[in-house]
Amino acid sequence: MTDEPNTAAPYGTPDAPRLAVQGEARLEFDPEIATIGITVSARGTDRRTALEDLTRRNTLVLDLIKTYGEVVEKLETGSFSIGPELTKHGRGERVRAYHGHVYVTAVLTDFTALGELTTRVADLELTRIDGPWWSLRLESPAYGEVRRQAVKEAVKRAREYADALGTDLAALVELADPGAEEAHPVHADFKMGFAGRSRSAAGPEMAEDAPSLDLEPQRQAVHALVNARFIMNRPQL
Repeated sequence: MTDEPNTAAPYGTPDAPRLAVQGEARLEFDPEIATIGITVSARGTDRRTALEDLTRRNTLVLDLIKTYGEVVEKLETGSFSIGPELTKHGRGERVRAYHGHVYVTAVLTDFTALGELTTRVADLELTRIDGPWWSLRLESPAYGEVRRQAVKEAVKRAREYADALGTDLAALVELADPGAEEAHPVHADFKMGFAGRSRSAAGPEMAEDAPSLDLEPQRQAVHALVNARFIMNRPQL
């Protein structure tokens, strides 16, 4: 004669009570990538001059970044704008100058090269750099590690409750992950801004000997939360 399978309802019975717990994990990891934002600006007395100057400076920035090869994982142009600066002149308005801007983002994997590139870009004329923003890749194994840790924590907690009742766990009924969206990188609040200093037209635009900035990567906190429901064997009350 064989034992009948446990057919207790998921909501539990006196002979097979249900136990609901929550497992949570929060771990820190070294960042895998760093993102910087670069704003290239130009100003001219007419639209054509401003546009040509902006094009030249944008090309200079892109060429500089591309010299770092595979260290640059991604290079993208985010936005471009050029427009007039108006001033009052008598009863009407007159164009005083034209301003142009190009916004570029770069993602780097080598943080030593990042410090060097940061200062070289910041040394360019009318160029601003913001960042770095440290993060993990979306496919980083760190997320799986923290989720596994959350599940282990849920099982551990459930066993402790069952042990307090003089029994043990019989089966897992449900495992839900309501906090899955929280297991993404926590964006660092740390931001740095550099404004490229102005140079005379006769001077070199880029200083090859610009000092390398020593950047200390900010560790990334990753969080995971799971809800687990178990069936216990009859407790010894």
